[in-house]
Amino acid sequence: MHKKIVITGLGIISPIGNTIEDFWKSLMEGKSGAAPITHFDASKFSSKFACEVKDFKPEDFIEKKKIKRMDRFVQLAIAASKLAVEDSKIDFSKENPERCGVIVGSGIGGMQTVEDQARMLFEKGPGRISPFLVPMLITNMAPGEIAILFGIRGPNYSLSSACATSTHTIGDALRLMRYGDMDVAIAGGTEAAITPLGFGGFCSIKALSTQNDNPEKASRPFDAKRDGFVMGEGAGIIILETEEHAKARGARIYCEIAGYGASDDAYHITAPEPNAVASARAMELAIQDAGLKTQDIDYVNAHGTSTVLNDKTETLAIKKVFGEHAKKLAVSSTKSMTGHLLGAAGSAEIIATALSIERGCIHPTINYEHPDPDCDLDYVPNKTRQHQIKAAISNSLGFGGHNSTLVVKKYETV
Repeated sequence: MHKKIVITGLGIISPIGNTIEDFWKSLMEGKSGAAPITHFDASKFSSKFACEVKDFKPEDFIEKKKIKRMDRFVQLAIAASKLAVEDSKIDFSKENPERCGVIVGSGIGGMQTVEDQARMLFEKGPGRISPFLVPMLITNMAPGEIAILFGIRGPNYSLSSACATSTHTIGDALRLMRYGDMDVAIAGGTEAAITPLGFGGFCSIKALSTQNDNPEKASRPFDAKRDGFVMGEGAGIIILETEEHAKARGARIYCEIAGYGASDDAYHITAPEPNAVASARAMELAIQDAGLKTQDIDYVNAHGTSTVLNDKTETLAIKKVFGEHAKKLAVSSTKSMTGHLLGAAGSAEIIATALSIERGCIHPTINYEHPDPDCDLDYVPNKTRQHQIKAAISNSLGFGGHNSTLVVKKYETV
């Protein structure tokens, strides 16, 4: 039997809320975070809107003198980590620092820093490149800064597997804790790539929706008129503890992280494998790892990007795994409201799933208006649903064919 690993803290900085309660309220109300881009002039881009984080003030979380030495993706990670630690009520000064770890990833890292410093190089020469260039852009600086902040000396690293990143980080944390390397982990993902270069790259491969006249309606997972994803930014961080450690300190427990599965399509750099063999395998492995059967799963928090190929393929994968039970599953996409947070998507969606389990309510897939014969499951269209969840899965699929799935269960003491 594996050790039970539980979630005791949640922290979110997102396009639809920068606290757990604001995030949850927006999910329940079906609020879209999409709006015209404000980070830069997007008038010459094919897509002109995104799901930006709003009302974020780094000085609320970070000393002013340090802010300029951190890329935005690190700032978001620190803020979400502080919120998660506060939510968990854990005091790291009283913990054994060698028994705590940080695994936080980013799909892209310090894109704004790269752009700013490349401009400096070409306009003013190599002598003007910032000495903070490298530590600002590398993805591992997010967990590095978090460890410095809380004095954590256990396992510490980042992962980068595109849109599967933070599901992988949580899965790695789960396994290290089961193996006995940590009692407590800060895990998740962060992303801040809504920059001219980052955004322009996704425009160039025609991955983004171009419904510029109505951004709030653009992210429409599984809908027949979907035309691409809406780029987002943010950070999702969770606190994981062994059940023994959490109970010993009287921690509030949201739910149990019970299983993890990972695979790769080995097919194409961006497109999903059309037969969905590997993405189905990740789900099967996660359910098996949790010691469950497919009929034990009540809810799927889908990757649900709003791209033509992803939604069709993910639907097929769910049907391959669950068979007839697939028709009984509630399936919804957080991205219909948050947009696609890239490397932070999986952790934001685990937070949504944990809250759904705790509160007995599933958020909708908004903008679902036109049924697609290739996408024929129950996508909880447009309205929140009361639903008691015993076990759920959350899927993440990334460029490069990366597939990752987590199983989250209602916490039981027996």
